[in-house]
Formats: sequence, structure tokens, C-alpha cells
Amino acid sequence: MMARALRLAARAAGRTAPNPMVGAVLVGPGGQVVGEGYHRAAGLPHAEALALAQAGPRARGATLYVTLEPCSHHGRTPPCADALIAAGVRRVVAAMEDPDPRVAGAGLARLRAAGVDVAVGDHEAAARQLNRWYIASRTLGRPRVLYKWAAGADGGVAVRPPRAIPLSSEASRRLVHRWRDRLDAVLVGAGTVLADDPRLTVRAVRGRDPLRVVADRRARIPADARVLPALVCVGPEAPPERVRRLREAGAEVAVAPTPAAVLAELHARGCLGVLLEGGPTLAAAFLADGLIDEFVAVVAPRLLGGGAPAFDAPGGPPLALRGPLAARRVGEDLWLSGVLR
Repeated sequence: MMARALRLAARAAGRTAPNPMVGAVLVGPGGQVVGEGYHRAAGLPHAEALALAQAGPRARGATLYVTLEPCSHHGRTPPCADALIAAGVRRVVAAMEDPDPRVAGAGLARLRAAGVDVAVGDHEAAARQLNRWYIASRTLGRPRVLYKWAAGADGGVAVRPPRAIPLSSEASRRLVHRWRDRLDAVLVGAGTVLADDPRLTVRAVRGRDPLRVVADRRARIPADARVLPALVCVGPEAPPERVRRLREAGAEVAVAPTPAAVLAELHARGCLGVLLEGGPTLAAAFLADGLIDEFVAVVAPRLLGGGAPAFDAPGGPPLALRGPLAARRVGEDLWLSGVLR
């Protein structure tokens, strides 16, 4: 039943920020599913409320399987813990506690105080993986960052024209566009915009466009860049006339000159996950500040013969991965992925 709840939760991938993805399955005393639901978007009913509404009076004496601790505070919706108690739910099985300081065990404590049998930890690893973007937001105070780069078989990243010619396969492109659909923001630097003039939209699959973000300290990108309208993060030294030109072109401009400041701006906007698709210079800045949480190298079966390294910075001590490096085939490409945090 918890696996079923996790599958329900995953249906809302990329749609719930700043809230987590949550699925709930309500099982009656006879073992039959009497209600289920998942949180679809911030401001809409929570998964538990949907399951209770579907079950009606059949919720009394039932067991709830839910992927995250039921909330105990008033937000845009009432506390789910109170609704479960009022409905007469006998037992609650939660995959994990909510890391949000407003909850952080308080929902489970309220249920226990009301006599509800509570168990925590069923499928916890899968629940944490599903909501790793949300967990980072609540524990680190910033979005989680996934850095993706494409390289040739000789390890180089294309930095000379024609950069805009796709290096990776169509299958890889579709998967990257799926990530854009499921993450809240996609981020590049001014150098990438000047060299490639990307759109950073979702085109290879059906989906919604993420918030497009350009780190551009000196406001160098042109007003007719295809990425606009976008959020452009500039430094205090950006010439006012360039900033004005970008705003006239539809850009939002924020003073955020460092990687940490860019992530703080995105966190304030409710973003949970950021896909970093910038070039070696921007990637090196994020890496130096310890702000890359996971990565994927898309290795294409081509030789570039002179490409740049993925990080344009002097070498430092090796960074330890959390777990093994994973490899899989996507189309013609080899995807190497790892987790740093």
C-alpha cells in the first residue's frame, strides 16, 4: 500500500512547489482500499484530505498509508492530523517525518495523543528520494541543484562553435526536457546564452516550462535572446542601461551576484529543484561553493578533440560521492550520475 501511495505522489512531480509530493491510501478494516489521493499543487487539498473525502464514513477504523507525516499546522489548508482524528482513522503508517520545522514530528505526536496507532519508516528511503528536492529546501534553506553536462567520449565539453549543434542523442534530449518539466527552474550563465542562444523550454516532451534563470553579473545578454522573458540575476556592478534594456524585453532582474545569492532568490520564489545547465565557468562557481548536490554527465559517442573540462577551475581535492557512480544507456549515450549530498 505504501508503494501505491508513492506512485500516486509521483504523479505530481514538478507541480507541488513549495510543497512536497504526497500520496495517501486509506485501507478499511476488511483490507479494501476505501480512499486515496495525492497532493496536486500548492493550495489544493492535501493527499490525506482527498483520501478521507473519497472514503466518507468508511474512514472510521481504517489505516492510512501516507508518504509523509500528516501536517499539524494551518497553512492554505487545515491540519490533516486533525482531520484524520475527526474521521476516526485507527492507524497511520507514514513513510517519513516531515522535515519542515512547522511539523517535524508534531503531526505524529498529535495523532498519538488522540489514541491513533502510528508507525513511521515504511519505504522511507524511497520517500526521501522522491522528495529530496523538498527535503533540501527545508533542511538547507535553498533549492537542491542537479548539474547536467554533455561531453564527448574524450571527456571534453564543447566550447567552440558550433556549440549549438546537439552533442547528445535525441533520447537524451527528451529525458533532459522531462527534467525541465519536473524541476522548478533551469539555470545557465551569460556565456551559455551568448554562445548558444538557448530557449531552455520544454519541447521534446509534453510538459510545462520551468522558470528560466540566467546568471549574468554584468547584464551582458542581448535583449533579443531567445531565453527571454526570464529571471536575470545580476551583480551590483551591472550597468543601469543594460538592466533597463533587459526589463523592457520582459526580463525580471534581481541583484544576486553569487551562486548562493541566486539560490536564495529561487528559494524565496518557492523553487525546490534547480537544473543547472550552465557551462564550465558557472559550474565551477557552484562547485567551489559546495552548491552542487547531484550531477549527470551525458557522454556521447563522439570525439571533440580539444573540448574544455566540465568545470573551468583549478583542480581541488576529490569530492566523495554518496554511494556508487551509476551508469546507464540512454539512446546512443552513456549517462554517468552521482550524488554529492
